[in-house]
Amino acid sequence: MNAPTSSNAPTPTRVHYHKQARELELGYATGESFRLPVEFLRVYSPSAEVRGHGGDTAVLQVGKKDVGLQNITQAGNYALKLHFDDGHDSGLYSWNYLYDLAQHQTDYWQNYLQRLEAAGASREPASIQFKQL
Repeated sequence: MNAPTSSNAPTPTRVHYHKQARELELGYATGESFRLPVEFLRVYSPSAEVRGHGGDTAVLQVGKKDVGLQNITQAGNYALKLHFDDGHDSGLYSWNYLYDLAQHQTDYWQNYLQRLEAAGASREPASIQFKQL
């Protein structure tokens, strides 16, 4: 699902990563504040790797429940680049895109969960079975 973007979204005045909760907090001059789970940001990455290259080529992200952030860098005056601890760091999160994700978080998350269920996939990371000898 390609999330639409709002063309007149405000620029955050505060960006804070809550490492324990794995949430990115965005604060705005209006007093609005949103906390976006890192898993949510990862599965809705604006990168071509996730969104695809047009049409219906988006790639469903699975096993991202425990993903965190290693670093956050600002890209000019218009976006953030999020460096996830699973190695993913492509895609720029524009202020418009972040605000849209914040405004529609509940709907987008439900859509993601429905797509996971339809694919028979899981939020849980893949695990390796060890057999004790």
